[in-house]
Amino acid sequence: MKNIDNDKVVSHYGSGELIEAIRDGIAALGKSTGSVTIDDLAPVDEFHIGGRSASRALIDQMGLMADDLVLDIGCGLGGTSRFIANNYDCVVRGIDLTPEFISAGNEICKWLKLDDVIRLQKGNALNTGFDDDEFDAACMLHVGMNIAEKTSLFAEIARVVRPGGCLAVYDIMKRDDQPLQYPVPWASDSQGCALASQSQYRDAMLAAGFEILKSRDRTEIAIDFFAKMKNSAASESGPPPIGLHLVMGADAAAKVGNMIDNVVSGRIAPIEIIARKL
Repeated sequence: MKNIDNDKVVSHYGSGELIEAIRDGIAALGKSTGSVTIDDLAPVDEFHIGGRSASRALIDQMGLMADDLVLDIGCGLGGTSRFIANNYDCVVRGIDLTPEFISAGNEICKWLKLDDVIRLQKGNALNTGFDDDEFDAACMLHVGMNIAEKTSLFAEIARVVRPGGCLAVYDIMKRDDQPLQYPVPWASDSQGCALASQSQYRDAMLAAGFEILKSRDRTEIAIDFFAKMKNSAASESGPPPIGLHLVMGADAAAKVGNMIDNVVSGRIAPIEIIARKL
């Protein structure tokens, strides 16, 4: 599988105006940065299929304990990090390639007074810089589609997660070799896309020293989630003030339409995998 240029990934996600767009959306809700809540921000904060409900469904399976140190790989704006810290009383470290996501995410943590338990930083999932066995658990939501080196990815995660620690993965995985319709939320074209099959994920995780506990296909929530997004965007009043269209940019409608087509046609599916480091 081809390697993905990190600069291409960053340029796909970074717009340079994200935090301003979120501020404007908050104002349109009649809120301020001092009064906005984690639930108000959920529609833009959770950049994956199913949003907040999908985060809860995944993280609930991890068995997290209060004060656990959790690594959020490819944290984006830090929505999952904030959800974990706020709802499971954990300390979270998030890494992401995109500087704009990190700066915006840390600012949002300050708005919500979660900056004492969350630190988001620019980093590479293939070389995190963290210590061996540093984390009690790790999660990765809609990230592997931009990382071709799955074996190296899971080897690095295994290095920094302690034995017995949980890894929760929720990624878009390929079901066949049909070409995708582009653009999609994670890539403008095939050069930015590194899809792998569920069996390839499992093989890479097993090779890294993880035990697979369970997996689940979430196609049914994908179709419903994107259909609602498409209908919302097409309404006379337009999309809501806060939503994933702020992250996906001007071609959000095309990305959503193609995503629906790719899922319904059976080319791809969102898959959960829960594993434990041996």
